[in-house]
Amino acid sequence: MLCLALLALAVLLSLAVGARAIPFSTVVDALWHSDGSPEAVIVTTQRVPRTILGLLIGMALGLAGAVMQALTRNPLADPGLLGVNSGAAAAVVTAISFFGITTASGYVWFAFAGAAAATVVVYLLGAGGKGPGGPVRLALAGTSIGAVLVAYTYGVQMLDAKALDQFRFWIVGGLSGRDQSVLLDVLPFLVAGIVIALLLSRPLNALSLGEDTGRALGVNLAGTRLASAATVTLLCGAATAAAGPFAFIGLAVPHAARALIGADLRWVLPYAMLLAPVLLLGADVVGRVVITPSELEAGIVTALVGAPVLIALVRRRQVVPL
Repeated sequence: MLCLALLALAVLLSLAVGARAIPFSTVVDALWHSDGSPEAVIVTTQRVPRTILGLLIGMALGLAGAVMQALTRNPLADPGLLGVNSGAAAAVVTAISFFGITTASGYVWFAFAGAAAATVVVYLLGAGGKGPGGPVRLALAGTSIGAVLVAYTYGVQMLDAKALDQFRFWIVGGLSGRDQSVLLDVLPFLVAGIVIALLLSRPLNALSLGEDTGRALGVNLAGTRLASAATVTLLCGAATAAAGPFAFIGLAVPHAARALIGADLRWVLPYAMLLAPVLLLGADVVGRVVITPSELEAGIVTALVGAPVLIALVRRRQVVPL
């Protein structure tokens, strides 16, 4: 109930708070029957789509982080560990520099394709070779591929000033400037990823007990890893494509969920899906008012909030077990 109340509060603040002060009664009236006033137009055409996008992206990042930490059995893992963010960034800078695409709705498909391609390569490298593939091999493959893609991204930016100017708007991560078409483009992938992630709670619970125990309980290890990697790609790839990368949401929120209700993924995943939008929408609201009349992108705020959280996690004597 507390999580639902926090989520409702975050939604209301996202609709009511901004560079332009709009009374809450006007916001409610605009939601039910818009009268065409400037305030109503701002609410219905800007803040409502922005809030819906923040809700869905927050849910996706929270679930992706929880699945990623369960898959790798690493409490400090986040969706970027599979190279999702790096693949999306490399694809976006390629679209801007080589194809002249400058709109969010134009390069969203490049970002998603880049995220998916990077995850596939990482999974093939992590699952191949001698010996059984496992979380450590996946993490090493993701780190290696991510480093190569980051080097490529920086190289293109150095050689193309136009690509640098366009790319830095996307890479900072934010909900502003994304129209409704972007949300509609990624909505099917977000919904599919959310459904699959929730269905993976039981096999991931068994896998968290160890590979031998999971196999004894009837879990298909390769299938679970493949489905989990595909889920992270769908969720984090679509979210990153739509609004750019957001730091620390996928890392911090699963820890908050486990601190509330323990390590059972049947509960961790739904709680992460509720808490992550609270963090993202809250960061977006703070970014709107902290330097009024300008805005600070939500990705910057989440990084400023997430860095102390990461330090606290590292310094804790006990971390809630996965």
